[in-house]
Amino acid sequence: MEKEKFKDCEEEDMEFQDCEEEAEAEEHFLEQEEEEEKGKEEKIEIPDEIERSKVGIMRALVEREDPSAKDEDDFMIRRFLRARDLDIEKASNMFLKYLSWKKSFMPKGFISESEISTQLPHNKLCMQGVDKQNRPVVVAFGARHKPSKSNLEEFKRFVVYSLEKICARMPKGEEKFVAIADLEDWGYTNSDVRAYMASLTLLQDCYPERLGKLFIVHCPYIFLTAWKAIYPFIDKNTKKKIVFVENKKLTSTLLKDIDESQLPDIYGGKLPLVPIQDC
Repeated sequence: MEKEKFKDCEEEDMEFQDCEEEAEAEEHFLEQEEEEEKGKEEKIEIPDEIERSKVGIMRALVEREDPSAKDEDDFMIRRFLRARDLDIEKASNMFLKYLSWKKSFMPKGFISESEISTQLPHNKLCMQGVDKQNRPVVVAFGARHKPSKSNLEEFKRFVVYSLEKICARMPKGEEKFVAIADLEDWGYTNSDVRAYMASLTLLQDCYPERLGKLFIVHCPYIFLTAWKAIYPFIDKNTKKKIVFVENKKLTSTLLKDIDESQLPDIYGGKLPLVPIQDC
């Protein structure tokens, strides 16, 4: 009798989880449809003639290899081109690898919150406001990441979930975001080079030309050990976007790029931070 009750409860839990995932899927596809409709109403063309020509050539090449490339817009293709200094062959190979990765990593087309249930409660990533170039502002808290309580594969799913959320919330016509990596209270128990490398790989290989600028704040001296391990793998374009900020110049430095009305309140601004899952 008890076994039957347990089985019934287990089936109910599975049904509830299925319903949750179905609801998330429906919400995701409704958002996609809305974005597609907006795109039809007001199509923005690539202004640069050389880039526009190269995008057209690259599109023909990648669609011949993978028909699913038709679902991606010209700006997506341009980002991959820019990441490879407008080299069509290199950008095409990179883009085709991305399409293959996307099918295997996100078979449903998105990451559901039920797939990252141990990552979300820590509020490691928050988003609020835009900078002076209208790019969304994202804040990551390094001390909230606990490697001993984190599974690498789930962490990767969390990174992709977050990047998808950030991209979906970008104002029309904007392709990049600004990030603040806050390392206050970061220590050796938070150090996780594998997770940092995984994040870097995903950002550079699957979401190229999305990062506009990265401010590293409240950086403790001991973080440099981890930084030395990561730095050689950061591509030259990304390196140019990284700024280490001195504590005494924190607010003044951020205010050069982010208006006080849009700056998170923890850095002297006006906006409270919102966890990524609530954005």
